[in-house]
Amino acid sequence: MEFVMIKTMAHLKIASGTVHRIPADLRRAIGHDARANKLWAEITPLARNEWICWVTSAKQDETRARRITVGLDKMHKGMRRPCCWAGCPHR
Repeated sequence: MEFVMIKTMAHLKIASGTVHRIPADLRRAIGHDARANKLWAEITPLARNEWICWVTSAKQDETRARRITVGLDKMHKGMRRPCCWAGCPHR
């Protein structure tokens, strides 16, 4: 079966990733950390979504704060997604 391209590449719509809105506390932490900020700019929208959901899914404020601290440390080590987490259930 032969496929015929009707639209040119310039006219094709390309879907973007779904990203949760970044909360203020995580935004501040990443904004004040040059290494984390650099990695954040390089990762995909889906990877950002994972980090945001990992932080915001914490049930207690202490857990949320710890996840931000641990997340920054993981980003310093080059991790592009939170490790050992099932992933964002909102995908």
